[in-house]
Amino acid sequence: MDGRKRTEFGDEAMEASILGINKEPGDGFELVTIETSRGRVECRYYTAEDTNKAVIMVGGIGGGFDTPADSLYPRLCMDLLESGISSLRVSFRYPTDLAEATMDVLVGIDFLKGEGITELGLIGHSFGGAVVVQAAHNENMVNTIVTLSTQSFGISPISNLAEGVSVLLIHGDEDKTLPSGSSVYAYSLAHEPKKLIIYEGAGHSLTEASDEVYKEVKSWIKDFLK
Repeated sequence: MDGRKRTEFGDEAMEASILGINKEPGDGFELVTIETSRGRVECRYYTAEDTNKAVIMVGGIGGGFDTPADSLYPRLCMDLLESGISSLRVSFRYPTDLAEATMDVLVGIDFLKGEGITELGLIGHSFGGAVVVQAAHNENMVNTIVTLSTQSFGISPISNLAEGVSVLLIHGDEDKTLPSGSSVYAYSLAHEPKKLIIYEGAGHSLTEASDEVYKEVKSWIKDFLK
């Protein structure tokens, strides 16, 4: 780890220094606390043995370790271990602040670098969709991103992601919180390889299509995290 992360939003530059890391055993994962100059970032770390691949998963403005699609994140975390892929779930310090939430993901990425990770995917739901796009724009280690019911605010850097960064966008056509047009717009900006899926009858949490979402995201991560 280099111990310092930097990100830019327009004319604003932000930095965070990592001051310390603590690990404690949890239920099927490690509880990782990363102390930074901007505050404490709480994570859940699912560790695969002898791997250089990992995925970071984040939720939306609900904060904590929230997950869409009927416990999609914990299901993915456990099942990806079988494919030799570690996972880190990050809880935002300020779950309505795009810049601070992006910094949380960048801090998580720095932690994973210290764990030997060199191939990385990012998954974000709702507000978290814009967060992972911003993080990928600021970190060249990212290979692929997945957005679920993403917001459109803050999504424009998707057009400037590094060549080869793949993008999967998933939305429901019955989303009353953020219309599916947000993902359609993001898709129009993204470069190849990219894929857009709109599930008929699915709302913002994608619960109605949870099994399909799980299969699609898992397959995408396994295919593009390489």
